[in-house]
Amino acid sequence: MISSYFTIAWRSIQKNRAAAFINIAGLALGVTCAVLIYTLVSYQLSFDNFHPNANRIYRTVSLFHYETTENQPGVPQPIGKAFRNEFSFAEKTAMVNVYENALISLPGSPDKKYEETNGVAYAEPDFFDIFHFPLVQGDKQTALTQPNTALITQHLAQKYFGTENAIGKLIRFDNKRDFVITGILKNIPANTDRKQEIYLSYSNMKDKSAWLASDSSWGSVRSSMNFFMLLKPGVTAATVNAAYPGLVKKYLDKEDAKATEFLLQPLSDIHFNTDFDGSANKKYLWALGIIGVFLLITACVNFINLATAQALNRAKEVGVRKVMGSKPAQLFWQFISEAAVISFFAILVAYGIACLVLPWLNHLFTLHLSVNLFRTPIILLFLVLVWLGITFGAGSYPALLLTRFQPILALKGNLQQKHIGGFSLRRVLVIVQFSISQVLIIGAIVITAQLYYSSTANAGFDKDAIVMLPIPGGSTALQQHTLQTRLLQINGVQKVSLCYEAPASEANSYTTIQLENEPKIKPWDINQKEVDAQYASTFGLQFVAGGNFIRDDTLSGFILNETAVKKLGIAHPQDAIGKMLTTNGDNYKAPVTGVVKDFNNQSFRARIDPIALMVAPKYYRNCAIKVNSAHVQSLLAAVENIWTSTFPQHIYKYQFLEERLTRFYAWDNMMLQLVKLFACIAIFIGCLGLYGLVAFMAVQKSREIGVRKVLGATLASIVWLFGKELSLLLLIAFVIAAPAGWWMMHKYLQDFAYHIHMGAGVFVLAIAASAVVAAITVSYRSLKAARTSPIKSLKQN
Repeated sequence: MISSYFTIAWRSIQKNRAAAFINIAGLALGVTCAVLIYTLVSYQLSFDNFHPNANRIYRTVSLFHYETTENQPGVPQPIGKAFRNEFSFAEKTAMVNVYENALISLPGSPDKKYEETNGVAYAEPDFFDIFHFPLVQGDKQTALTQPNTALITQHLAQKYFGTENAIGKLIRFDNKRDFVITGILKNIPANTDRKQEIYLSYSNMKDKSAWLASDSSWGSVRSSMNFFMLLKPGVTAATVNAAYPGLVKKYLDKEDAKATEFLLQPLSDIHFNTDFDGSANKKYLWALGIIGVFLLITACVNFINLATAQALNRAKEVGVRKVMGSKPAQLFWQFISEAAVISFFAILVAYGIACLVLPWLNHLFTLHLSVNLFRTPIILLFLVLVWLGITFGAGSYPALLLTRFQPILALKGNLQQKHIGGFSLRRVLVIVQFSISQVLIIGAIVITAQLYYSSTANAGFDKDAIVMLPIPGGSTALQQHTLQTRLLQINGVQKVSLCYEAPASEANSYTTIQLENEPKIKPWDINQKEVDAQYASTFGLQFVAGGNFIRDDTLSGFILNETAVKKLGIAHPQDAIGKMLTTNGDNYKAPVTGVVKDFNNQSFRARIDPIALMVAPKYYRNCAIKVNSAHVQSLLAAVENIWTSTFPQHIYKYQFLEERLTRFYAWDNMMLQLVKLFACIAIFIGCLGLYGLVAFMAVQKSREIGVRKVLGATLASIVWLFGKELSLLLLIAFVIAAPAGWWMMHKYLQDFAYHIHMGAGVFVLAIAASAVVAAITVSYRSLKAARTSPIKSLKQN
């Protein structure tokens, strides 16, 4: 019986190839989007959940409570030792300190230098008892217990040493220290935030900073300094959080202890919590998931509309089957079989499209997604569930509709609209389709406008034609000065500045600041930027009071921004000049020499911080070059020659500041591209559904059209007969979509401290785009109906 259902279904599909093609195309596009979205969302949600004890792994984070709360994913270096001395909550604990963009070379092979963008991590040995990063060679219990030892991945072992055994080989980090390889790690999975492929003995961290590695460095917090623990079974994060204040009070000085709080962050939260530098945003994942569901609904609506539009064409077939003894249940399963076959082919096509599109998405967004059914069998389960959902969810209504036909009316061809289901349902379905597509259009317009605003609005500094070069760690003041002097000699180079970072950066260091002789005013956090005297002119910072640094080789003063002046309680910028400030306790003390206009020191999501510029050559890690934009390419070759001759043991690389700043909006750009793509697909699927509705109307109104033509109706008036009906549906869809789109995009814009105003133009564009596409679709099918001979129309009825 079942096989006969599918045989008949296949024959019926072959007989109605055009309708089947439209159905398969609409469903395939919807399912393709759903598969891609599911793959992306499930990949993000899988981050670091492969560790066996993931639910017991936590990271300690820092919160500093001044006038506002500053969140830091990092902790002071001594906290690991202090925690182990004070508490017994954890089975294992490990301090990890990451240095990005590490230079690795092979001793004895001067031509073998590698820039490892994932960096290196100084890690305590128990790190590998907390996290599941297995060794394929070596013993994890002893691998990093001795100084000058390292672990590398299989990938790097092959990259550095080819087929030779890497155990016992030497690697050199940052042209300073040699490490012997004592173990080989299995390649690190893509779905982890711990992407380092080189781990160094934690005891060697003193090579980078003896003070940072000491037990007295409680006053320094780096975001890359992390403290992980595997809690004992039964111990909760709340228990540890309740104990931490005692540790703070014991080890920190009185003033710092009042402002400092340590909390545990679950491993499952690290990837998503943007307050602590999480790289993904769960709100975006929710949005993508909702879009995927909407697109599936749109595809199913399209299927229902086209199936019901074809109902009249199959009326006699149903009548014959009923006369021959077919029961309603048999007819129902017959048409469900057709829906199953169509949706099966649609899913096959969708999977093929997804396989073709995925490499492009991976390349475009630097992802590692896969729809390989053997590597990710959950995708197969997802496809099966989607197939069943479409078959029964979208196929049931047309199947029930066809089984209710009265055989006598069906055989006589006297079926009317009331016999084939309410026309109002099909109207509702088209409204749903166009509401979804208009919401997506509104989203695409707003995100595009916000990203354009973020890239073109005045951020308070010059970002055009500025080339950023790295300054290698450990470089001398002489090397830095030589580089700067030689670069200025290049024709077309306008300014050169040595600094820690550009005015706006993801890497911002903070310290406490206080007016001298004002003990009643508590210290508060300020963004400290280490720069030279050419920084302000290179980046076009505008002074509103005072002037530049007096000296360029040592701290001679502070340059504040307007926000910092206000935070000090000083009404006018000029009044701040000469005021003596102390930062980081009393480590730095100098007068205010200048005040510059506010500039964005982070993305437009964050409000402008109080900022203090100060000369500190030992912290410089970037060289900013302001160049003549007309001669950029010719300049770069000369810049490279000078840089490589100054730092011959290092790898040259450069980046334009504008490119660097786009990292602020990586997720927004990804969302924009996806929303644009899905909006286009939703519109296309909606047009297929609209085509189905117009086809249904053409059948229903064929007699009316024939009569009108006999009475002299024009072609335009007959087309408008269809247009006025669908214009109303489009307007109703807009009434639903506009407030929904406004609410969603209002929530999106709330993430930005500085954002566009969502005016009426956004909504006018959305409905105009929908109206144009709908008009083209309606015109095509209605013109075909209008040109039908009235004699033929009247005969058929």
